[in-house]
Order: sequence, then C-alpha cells, then structure tokens
Amino acid sequence: MQRICSSLASHGYEVLLVGRVLPTSLPLAPQPYRQHRLRCWRTKGKLFYLEFNLRLFFFLLRQQAAVWCAIDLDTALPVWLRAMLGGQPFVYDAHELFTEMPEVVARPIVRRLWRLVEQIVVPRATLAYTVGPALARLFEQRYGRPFEVIRNISWLAESKLPPAPMAAPAGGYILYQGVLNVGRGLEALLDAMPQVAGRLVLCGEGDLSVALRERAAHLGLLASGKVEFKGFVRPEQLREITRQAAVGVMLLEPQGLSYYYSLANKFFDYLHAGIPQIVVDFPEYRQLNDQYEVAEVVELTSGAIAGALNRLLRDEPSRYHQLATNCRRARLELNWQREEQHLLALYASLKKPQPVSI
Repeated sequence: MQRICSSLASHGYEVLLVGRVLPTSLPLAPQPYRQHRLRCWRTKGKLFYLEFNLRLFFFLLRQQAAVWCAIDLDTALPVWLRAMLGGQPFVYDAHELFTEMPEVVARPIVRRLWRLVEQIVVPRATLAYTVGPALARLFEQRYGRPFEVIRNISWLAESKLPPAPMAAPAGGYILYQGVLNVGRGLEALLDAMPQVAGRLVLCGEGDLSVALRERAAHLGLLASGKVEFKGFVRPEQLREITRQAAVGVMLLEPQGLSYYYSLANKFFDYLHAGIPQIVVDFPEYRQLNDQYEVAEVVELTSGAIAGALNRLLRDEPSRYHQLATNCRRARLELNWQREEQHLLALYASLKKPQPVSI
C-alpha cells in the first residue's frame, strides 16, 4: 500500500489511506499522503469484522473523495456503499482471493458470507485489479469482467548492488519475512533447521507467533542461536535486514486457491536484494523462475527444504553465484518504476480525481 499510495501522491493525487490500529502496531511513519487508523474494541473473529466494517462505513460517510478504493473483501462492502451513495467510481484492489484463504476455506458458513459480499461488490466495481496474472484469470472466469494486474514489486534502488558473490557470504543468514500465519510453511522450515548449515531470521508476527516460538524452543533452535524471531520490523529496517541475508524463504502450503495463485511481495524483495531464494512450485513462482532463474523450487518437506538450503549455503557455491547474478539482471526488468506506469494509467482512465480514499 505504501508503494501504491506514494505513486499516486507523487503524481498529483490527494490520497487518504485508512487502516486499523492494533495493540502491537508501531507508530505511523510520515508519508507523502494522509493516513488514518480506526480503533476497534475487538481484534479478530466475526464480531471484529462487523465492528470494523461499521466503523469504516461511518468514518467514510464523513469523508469526501472522487474515487473510492477497497483493499480486499474485508473492506469492500463499506467502501462500495460509500461510493454508491456519492455516485462515484469504486475500485477493487484484490491482494488475494479472500474466499479461498486458509482461515476462510475451513469455515463453510464464513466462506459463504464472504462469497456473497464478493458477488455483490466485484461485478459492480468500476475498475478492478489484482496482484498476479493467475488470480486475474480466475476472477475473470468467476465474474466475466476484466481484471488488471498490478504486481507488488519492489522499488529499484538508485544505488547499484555489489557484484554477485562467488558463494554464499559466511555471515549471511536465511530470512523469512511476512506474517507468522497458518499455511506459510513455517513448521516445515523450523523442522528443517537442525539439519541446515545456517541461521534463520524471521521478521513478522501473526496467529502462530507463540506456537512457532514454542516449536523452535522444543527443537533447541533458540538456545543454539539457529533461529531468531525479530517480531515486527519497519520497512526501512526490513530492507537492510534483507540486504544482509544470504537466502530468502518463500514457502506456502496448498491451503486454498488464494495461496496457490499468489504472487507475494517477498519474492520481489529478495530478488531486489540480490539474494537467491527457495520457493514452492506454485504457478506464478514457477513461471517467473522459468524466465529469470532466481530461486530453487522445492517440495514442502523438511528434508527438501534442508537440502535446498544446504546446496545454496554450503554445497554448490557456483549455483549460489548463478542465482545471485540472475537476481541482479532480473531487478532491472521487475521493478516498481515500471509497474507503477500501469497503475497510473488505470487511475487516469477514471474521471479526473481529486482525493482518493484507500
């Protein structure tokens, strides 16, 4: 969202980004657009979503905008209602296939409710886009309407990366960045670590924060220093942590079509840092890796994960050098400076806006 809002703001749009605040939320950093956080009594469950949607709707009633954009289904209904009341364009930005997320798929009644919301708002969107070609095709088949693609790609930094190392740097570490939630392959990753010739750093928190720390402690990984949980990290700190890593991790379990067709931003973050990564054999990652060869594709087992990490960190330095070199080439093509041109063209196709609420 920072990339999208910053691009719009830098090209003359007045942007308001609305979110929610959690007990663990860090203070907001200054941005070239306005930001507002809603406070909710509850933080999860059905009552939270009800409270959040009501609070969001009544907040939006007090705002004025020329275009209203909802990020995923959990914000779509109040944003669509506000756009409809004002007779203004409604934009739907699908970061995932919400009705196919693991937390939703396993709960049939909840899934039906969100699918109903999707059936109401998605066909009525003036403009709709999502994060990858596979998800766009799925949405198009489901609703018979066009879906554009805006990939969550990293900014291309002005400073060049140093030449690719001939082998994995001795002080480098394995990095996972993202939420610690179900379906991220984190249990298998921790189970692999006793056999891996390296150290794992995890940046982020989530529903599995406690369980994963307990699992790591049970495996002796915390006491030995082989695993470190850094918790929430600011974006600027995360970029530096990623730059110093040796290998990135992008593992997902096939728990619903949302994960299977995903194209996570961490894939591009690792690539832009110039570090090879291990990825699961899902369509978007397979297609990009076939084209640019920046990763090792693995099965989601502790043995396969350990083997791939050891190949890169210790056993095959020439393979590490090859992938790191390819990252440096790929980032010149896969970057936000190129991707934002499509984003700006999409918003320019709407009625000439003033403020944009996201």
